[in-house]
Amino acid sequence: MCTLIVAWRVFEGTPVCVAANRDETMDRPARPPERQSGDPPVIAPRDERAGGTWLGYNAAGVLVAITNRWVPGEGDRSRGLLVDDALSAESAREAIEIAETELHEREYAPFHLLAADRDHCELLTHDPTEDAAHQLDPGVHVIVNVGLDGEWFVPEHRAEAGRAQAKNAERVRETLRPEGDETAIEWTGRAGEILGDHDHGVCIHGNGFGTRSSALIRLGEERVFEFADGPP
Repeated sequence: MCTLIVAWRVFEGTPVCVAANRDETMDRPARPPERQSGDPPVIAPRDERAGGTWLGYNAAGVLVAITNRWVPGEGDRSRGLLVDDALSAESAREAIEIAETELHEREYAPFHLLAADRDHCELLTHDPTEDAAHQLDPGVHVIVNVGLDGEWFVPEHRAEAGRAQAKNAERVRETLRPEGDETAIEWTGRAGEILGDHDHGVCIHGNGFGTRSSALIRLGEERVFEFADGPP
């Protein structure tokens, strides 16, 4: 997944709102969100090539999502399986702890991993040089392959694309600032339009690669998972 937008503790009654695009090879097989047994049970899509998932939430109200990080590095285990591990947690804080423990035991390609519930929202950044956890404040946050919320880096192997992605992410964050008495439903509706708006550069079309799926999630008094199995 290459664009992850979270509105945390912005809307009364809906502490976690997420809008996300997954950029991948277009022929990569995946199943749409479904209920998966476990303790606690999970709702998530499923990657059918490497296993695991890139985004989901569990019955305890914990959301976990992952994006690529444009830093060289390889892993011996799918990052999607790390998301599965984190979704076994009863809290977002525990989800981060599970991921941090895994990083001491196995190798993973670079990533940003978000865990959020009504009480906690944290981003774990991993690459070969360091692991860092960032506690996010209430508000709207945009996470892409080159960082989050203005803390962008320029990847050596794709500098031009990195600068463009950072510029697009800044525009998305500014556009999705909450408006007046806007509700969670209204905000996720706007976010969904942005995910499919090519002027903001987050819906990708390429030669066999692009935005493979798109998701809108609201967790609170109601739990809603809207999913487009293809470009939004």
